[in-house]
Amino acid sequence: MIKALSVYDKMRELPMGKYIFSKIVCLMAPYFKTIKPRFIDLKPGYCEIRMNNRRAVRNHLKSVHAIAMCNLCELAGGMALDAALPANLRWIPKGMKVDYIKIARTNLKGVCSIPGETIPAQGSIPVTVSVTDATGTEVMKAVINMHITEKKGE
Repeated sequence: MIKALSVYDKMRELPMGKYIFSKIVCLMAPYFKTIKPRFIDLKPGYCEIRMNNRRAVRNHLKSVHAIAMCNLCELAGGMALDAALPANLRWIPKGMKVDYIKIARTNLKGVCSIPGETIPAQGSIPVTVSVTDATGTEVMKAVINMHITEKKGE
């Protein structure tokens, strides 16, 4: 299987390349399509994704739904980790601790930065993702327990 980072690197400079890459990711993992993510940057240990505040992700209070933000966090954290892992390893979230800091009423950005020296060859790693609103104010923080294992023959 082709690593997402190599596809991103080939597409990012093309017209609408990041948009098309975002669509490809959603084809591979369809549930992320619910938040219509737009990749801003992806490199080993780092991912930045935008999510627009639109009716489909709002709750009854007309703010961005908590689970939509959790999806943004899982995608940003997972892609940052995936971009840093060798091709023979994979990740799976095992748990998530979430802090809702402020009501989210604007477009959002999820950012994950993982120091390379903290990534184990196998086992678990806590991955932190920060979600900020259009003013740069942090509205949510998530710590995702990611489990890294060897890929079984695909």
